[in-house]
Amino acid sequence: MKKYLIALASTVLIASAYAQAPVASTSAATVKAADKSDAKRDANNEKHIKELHAKLKITAGEETLWAPVAETMRTNTVEIDKVVDKREAIIASATAIDDLNAYADIAQAHADSVKKLSLVFAPLYAAMPDAQKKIADEVFTQRGHGDKQISSAK
Repeated sequence: MKKYLIALASTVLIASAYAQAPVASTSAATVKAADKSDAKRDANNEKHIKELHAKLKITAGEETLWAPVAETMRTNTVEIDKVVDKREAIIASATAIDDLNAYADIAQAHADSVKKLSLVFAPLYAAMPDAQKKIADEVFTQRGHGDKQISSAK
């Protein structure tokens, strides 16, 4: 349960930035704006990865276990972006069913990204000393929505 909440919290943070992306069109100006948006997304994602690295106090010895975590976060961001973009491309002419299915695709991409992140984070977490695990637990359980915090039975 704890591992699931850790992965979920991280994925929610990454994905929340993409769920509100502007609707894209096919004009050259829009493509250029989308490129800038992608660059901004990537920069924000890299910033988040670096902040998480620092908060988790990843040591030099843990770098080989951290690298797949960071790469999975990058890949998840791109995958979630694809399904959000797909929904935005159809939204102007989508039926209620189209919209529900597109939203289901986004939710599934989020769920898949949580599972992927959990799989690569587990070895890193297992290798951490207890004090560092406690930091990781606090980092992830402090992430909530508004004033509410995600809590888990420990």
